[in-house]
Amino acid sequence: MNIFRLGGDLAHLLAIIILLLKIWTTRSCAGISGRSQILFGMTFIARYLDIFTNFVSIYNSVMKVVYLAASFATLYLMYVKFKATYDHNHDTFRLEFLVLPAAGLALIINHEFSVIEVMWTFSIYLEAVAILPQLFMVSKTGEAESITSHYLFALGSYRALYIVNWVYRYYSEGFYDMIATLAGIVQTVLYCDFFYLYITKVLKGKKLQLPA
Repeated sequence: MNIFRLGGDLAHLLAIIILLLKIWTTRSCAGISGRSQILFGMTFIARYLDIFTNFVSIYNSVMKVVYLAASFATLYLMYVKFKATYDHNHDTFRLEFLVLPAAGLALIINHEFSVIEVMWTFSIYLEAVAILPQLFMVSKTGEAESITSHYLFALGSYRALYIVNWVYRYYSEGFYDMIATLAGIVQTVLYCDFFYLYITKVLKGKKLQLPA
């Protein structure tokens, strides 16, 4: 494992911690898209179907469990424990517009036509666009709390670091995964506007606002 992948994993873990702490400490999931969290949950379930059959390392197995547990915990907090605070009026992005194309593309473009491989590919495509309901929600409300902005920045940083990881592995190991790399680029591009606003506003103590 190289420093860029480790950094990406830590950024991803930080994003999850920020999200869970935000919901738990404020006793509210206001400003958080439950639909994005559903997509992330689907992503992890599809990606880690091999959790009991394919052992890579203790680190790898632990991270799989952490991502799955954190995703289920987030969904529980949003749809059960703090359901009354969930802003379903603004969280209206149609999930089928993302899930169906990702599933169709996974069936057509994959490394191997097997259940595990197709589901892994589906998870890669779905993760690339899973943040769209959250960004759409922020756009509809016109603003985001600072803590929500930190969560999104950490999540975007995770994907950006993974792109650097793929580049590093290509030059140092001669290894590349075109599907993961292109999906990661798409995902990072979706964050570009947000990155700019985060740097120019949030880091200067201002409230992050997007055009409605």
